[in-house]
Amino acid sequence: MNIAVYPGTFDPIHNGHIDIATRAAKLFDKLIVAVYERPGKSVLFSVEERVEMARKAFEGNPKINVESYNTLTVEFARSKGAKVIIRGLRVISDFELEFQMALINKKLAPEIEFLCLMTSQEYAFLSSSIVKEIAALGGCLDSMVPAHVKEALFRKLKETPFGVPVISLRD
Repeated sequence: MNIAVYPGTFDPIHNGHIDIATRAAKLFDKLIVAVYERPGKSVLFSVEERVEMARKAFEGNPKINVESYNTLTVEFARSKGAKVIIRGLRVISDFELEFQMALINKKLAPEIEFLCLMTSQEYAFLSSSIVKEIAALGGCLDSMVPAHVKEALFRKLKETPFGVPVISLRD
């Protein structure tokens, strides 16, 4: 069985992530969307919330499983029998980071390949940070996230006293 892992923070999952995962699932027998528990950045949603949103996003696609992990990505991939790690590329700056990550992961796990899929043009502008800021400012998210993620974002922002850190969409 050809298994691939698509790791990320998914805080929250958006249509760009869903597009990459759906396309990757067509290439493999099984795709594991791996939600990283301990990112080096602050997150709005708990790992349980992020996993649940991702699971709901892929309901009906039997080739995609969603799991959380808290180890090195290559160790998680090995533990699942995956031979490929999937990453998405939106812009040139993504390439530099993904290239560096692929090289270090290849050093750690030479048997695992790294496959980058270019984002579909309609999602090239999307990032979880931008989605959170648009939500915090009351913007329309209809073409950016599934309805259940939109609802979760607005609910979480009401519960969170300081909201989310903003990037600069107001300028």
